[in-house]
Amino acid sequence: MAERRSPSARKAFFTRRLPLYRKDPELFAREVCRFEPDRWQKEALADIAAYPRVAIKSGQGVGKTSLESIVLLWFLSCFPYARIVATAPTYHQLNDVLWTEVSKWMSNSPLLNELLKWMNTYVCVRKNEKRWFAVARAPFKPESMQGYHADNMLFIVDEASGVPEPIMEAILGTLSGDNNKLLLCGNPTRTTGTFYEAFHGDASIYRQRTVSSLDSSRTSKENIESLVRKYGKDSNVVKVRVYGEFPDQDDDVFIPLSIVERAVMTEYIPKAKPDLIHIGCDVARFGDDFTVIGFKVDEKVEFHKKVNGQDTMKTADEIVLLGNSLVRKYNLKRGVDLSIPVKVDDGGVGGGVTDRLRQMKRMNPDGLWWMDVYPVYFGQRINHKYYYDSTTYMMAIVKSLLQPFDDDGNPKPVELVLPNDNELVAQLSSRKYSLTDSSKIIIESKAEFKKRILRSPDEADCVLLLCLPVKPKKERKAVNL
Repeated sequence: MAERRSPSARKAFFTRRLPLYRKDPELFAREVCRFEPDRWQKEALADIAAYPRVAIKSGQGVGKTSLESIVLLWFLSCFPYARIVATAPTYHQLNDVLWTEVSKWMSNSPLLNELLKWMNTYVCVRKNEKRWFAVARAPFKPESMQGYHADNMLFIVDEASGVPEPIMEAILGTLSGDNNKLLLCGNPTRTTGTFYEAFHGDASIYRQRTVSSLDSSRTSKENIESLVRKYGKDSNVVKVRVYGEFPDQDDDVFIPLSIVERAVMTEYIPKAKPDLIHIGCDVARFGDDFTVIGFKVDEKVEFHKKVNGQDTMKTADEIVLLGNSLVRKYNLKRGVDLSIPVKVDDGGVGGGVTDRLRQMKRMNPDGLWWMDVYPVYFGQRINHKYYYDSTTYMMAIVKSLLQPFDDDGNPKPVELVLPNDNELVAQLSSRKYSLTDSSKIIIESKAEFKKRILRSPDEADCVLLLCLPVKPKKERKAVNL
């Protein structure tokens, strides 16, 4: 649709083309949004026009968010008094990713800027704000998905594997109108729930599509090849994040991929003043390993640095710089707030980092009041009823935080929010375990993992350090008498 047309001419052209657009969302995408779809997106757009329920499982980075945005704008613009509800597992995915993409393609179209009005969680047809709209709804209460009834209605569920089942049930119960549609998209991370059943038990009522990252022009083939080379084409992380296939259940994997992915997609709502801050550092031992420095603010984990070939002095400096920045960010005060445990992998060259941090604290006790240094030894034999060594014990702690159920089988929230990091997800969900002669659980060693995977589990070990419980203390200033 040429920009040189006047607003009235653009609207007249759109009105003439409207019968075609309703049947052909690809035509709408190209002419109205100036969006050129990939081959799989063209096929998916045709599916959405022809079928009431469409489920698309995919690898990462294939352009599914762009597709969802175009579908939203197509349905909203082409069907009278349409109502659209979009949801995703987290505010970030919903508002910062999906809704921002809607704004991008709406802004790309001179016509849509005239027809529609965009707000932070709401897009509506001008002069019909209350009756003709699309809305972003967080999936935390089933009732937020209810009460929407219209002849023309569309639900878009992004990252559908991560949306709670009560929400999905509420959505399914709302679809009853003549032109009511449902679009489910996402990485297939779980082998239960509505998204899984759309490809299995309920396959007869869905139009399904699977999109591999290998087939998309938008993805980095170098990154994909690296992931496949390290973890294997049959590994769960490659199946889910590259091929767009559901994971297998590996009997000898200690932490299943599904609960790791759930932690990645869990919403984190920060506090002005966190209860606990931890810093962890897994120190590189060999030439191709990485030193990984991370921090955990309450339940949220983030990586600060991943460095290959960094010396121990520089690593200690980075830890202190990170700690100082966290003290400033959260306005931590000596004698008021808890200190920050700094847990360092003390085996091998890691001992040099520990020694340097302790020296820095001795030289500047007032400035580094916040730092408590804890050396940690991976693979050390421990006296525990169930776990053979310290690595296994730390893995068990992480698994417990990730589990969706407590010890009594009752549902519980995720207690650990992880970054969406391919290496981390792969490492946590690939570590195997076995039983000793005394029936204790033992996780494969770092050396065994590296031999099998060709990559040291540096990111995962940093998370293990961050989650290891220690008792931070309040530092009191010395009083001069």
